[in-house]
Amino acid sequence: MSASGGALLVVGDVVTDVVARHRTPLAPATDTAAEIRTLPGGAGANAACWAARSAAEVRLLGRVGAEAADWHERALRRAGVRPVLVRDPEAATATVIALVDASAERTFLTDSGAALRLSPGDWSAELLEGVARLHLSGYLFFTAPSREVARRALRDARSAGVPVSVDPASAGFLAGLGPGRFLARAAGAETLLPNAGEARLLAGRSSPATAAATLSRRFPLVVVTLGAGGALIAEGGAVTARVPASPVGPDRLVDSTGAGDAFTGAFLAARLAGATPAEAAEAGCRAGAEAVTRVGGRPEEATGGEGPAGGTV
Repeated sequence: MSASGGALLVVGDVVTDVVARHRTPLAPATDTAAEIRTLPGGAGANAACWAARSAAEVRLLGRVGAEAADWHERALRRAGVRPVLVRDPEAATATVIALVDASAERTFLTDSGAALRLSPGDWSAELLEGVARLHLSGYLFFTAPSREVARRALRDARSAGVPVSVDPASAGFLAGLGPGRFLARAAGAETLLPNAGEARLLAGRSSPATAAATLSRRFPLVVVTLGAGGALIAEGGAVTARVPASPVGPDRLVDSTGAGDAFTGAFLAARLAGATPAEAAEAGCRAGAEAVTRVGGRPEEATGGEGPAGGTV
């Protein structure tokens, strides 16, 4: 069982998402019609918003550019998240262009901007006061300054007896860094939350179930999301539970961008409230199913308002 009560602290990325939904294949060297929206996003920020939607007390530490800081702070507060945003004097806010095809599958173009410039000076062990769980976005592990923040946060949380979860974040970035390096840097976390592709890459195994079992020899709890296949839970070197996905009709599929973040946020909120891993995974699957029926990576009430430059989003 998880510790019940206290806050969830998320340390991770805050991103400006430009979501382009195109119903026809991209046409090289010419125009492709699309519906385009600018929305607040970021794996860490999205997960925080979904967790807050589940009535958890949630705080978020992230780094943003000055040009969009106020917009992101308003969006987070509207979602019920207490933001601790560091304003970068040089870099712009991270931006992701999400190309979403007719099947709701997405491809990302990523400019990490200020997000991965989170530095050791931005972290303080005092941020853990009143915190019952710490969640680290895997994006932190891919550059030196933010990697050091993750290391210090993980160290301080363990010293304080606060369980830590890590979302590996990106199979593409993991391949570039190297699975062994990532696993070494995430060592000490209580929970690992990869998707199937990330799990296979990290474990060097072809089956998500085998990968989950292998990874659970390193981390006490491994929860692998399988998209429409639901999720599986592994502990102590074996798969201990399989949780089915919540059904979503194909006519309701809109955008898969935030499904994993929704799962993570709802899962962590449930664990914070004392749910078992299987119960928390069920909550995560429900949130993920809701997320794919809407544009962007956050709950409905967390995405309205004006864009960073004043445009309606």
